[in-house]
Amino acid sequence: MFELLTEKLTRIFKELRGRGRLSENNIQEALRGIRLALLEADVNYKVVKNLLEEIRQRALGQEVLESLTPGQQVIKIVHEELTRLMGEGKRDLDLSGEKPLCLMLVGLQGSGKTTTGGKLADYLRKRGYHPYLVPVDIQRPAAIEQLCKIGEDIDIPVHPTDTREKAEDICLKAKEAASRIGSDILILDTAGRLHIDEQLMEELLRIKDVIHPAEILLVADAMTGQDAVNLASAFNQVIDITGVILSKMEGDARGGAALSIMAVTNKPVKFVGIGEKLDALEPFYPDRMSSRILGMGDVLSLIDKAQAEFDKKEAIELARKIKKDEFDLEDFKKQLAYIQKMGSLEEILGMIPGIGQMMKVGRLNTDERELVRFEAIINSMTPEERKDHRIISGSRRKRIAMGSGTRVEDVNRLLKNFGQTKNMLKKFGRGTVRDLSSLAGFS
Repeated sequence: MFELLTEKLTRIFKELRGRGRLSENNIQEALRGIRLALLEADVNYKVVKNLLEEIRQRALGQEVLESLTPGQQVIKIVHEELTRLMGEGKRDLDLSGEKPLCLMLVGLQGSGKTTTGGKLADYLRKRGYHPYLVPVDIQRPAAIEQLCKIGEDIDIPVHPTDTREKAEDICLKAKEAASRIGSDILILDTAGRLHIDEQLMEELLRIKDVIHPAEILLVADAMTGQDAVNLASAFNQVIDITGVILSKMEGDARGGAALSIMAVTNKPVKFVGIGEKLDALEPFYPDRMSSRILGMGDVLSLIDKAQAEFDKKEAIELARKIKKDEFDLEDFKKQLAYIQKMGSLEEILGMIPGIGQMMKVGRLNTDERELVRFEAIINSMTPEERKDHRIISGSRRKRIAMGSGTRVEDVNRLLKNFGQTKNMLKKFGRGTVRDLSSLAGFS
């Protein structure tokens, strides 16, 4: 996500930081580079023009030209303007009305709408709601079957849609059924087409008129760039969407859609899909996204992920072990498992400031198969070896390698990494981070 854009902007800002003083020519040159990088990322050209004008006016002000750190001031301005462009604060779903509420998902065929419905249901269920999935695409039985399978996988009820009925009648019956079974939120997976047509829009308007949805969310494929922005504009003009969910942000999306949609439609991006798994849906934070784009990492999102996966009691117990120097290979294996649950290793490390650049130049290995190998190696150890790695002699290393189907070099690398991790955690225990649980946001 945003990889090429981040790389180009990082190069521009590195040059700015290297200058003691900035002239108007220096700033104009940097703005030209930013303009080109944004256009190549498929950001709407009118949006780029307006954004650059805002940055230019602020960057040529006295606060920058007379600053002792002018390069940093320009980066700060770019960060603030990118955040403003994408809508500044996080926009939550409006779930304040009378229950059951309806969330209406709209979009074209192939945008990931049905899968996003399942992701949204899983997201809401984890926050204490009781969602009810409603397949409304009566023209595509495969879409109905897909949503039924998703509901089964995540244990969320799915309405038994009768394709002989009208879409709006299905929605009304689903609302009655949701009330009977105690569901408080309906997620309507409406019809999708290969392109926008009058028949589709008329059907969506009929559903809107009878069901009065709390939210109308457009699911748009982030990989389509400006097409996603044009799609958002078209849907917004006809049915007045309340927000956008950008799917497939984990792919080679250039980022133009995320940066342009709010400016073009005045409707916020509310969620982004970041993977194929049904828990791979994140709220959209413009300020955090700006930080990622500018290569500054995203520690707050990393903490959110940690809070979702780490057990508070285990985090406190782990902190106690670290303080007493009792952190062993069994604990190490547990932490590797937590990391795997949090998402792809590359994505997690990319949220840490400075790590992204290390990955690009090959100074950091992000091969997730390494975690699997490490787990297999630890599983091949005896309880005594896991408790005290210092007793693992050469002959023991050979036995462990044979038992785990790996090489002695792999065992050596695991032990070296474990030793480095243990030393680092000991420093945390002695330093300002007094309790490891604070790293996961626990107090």
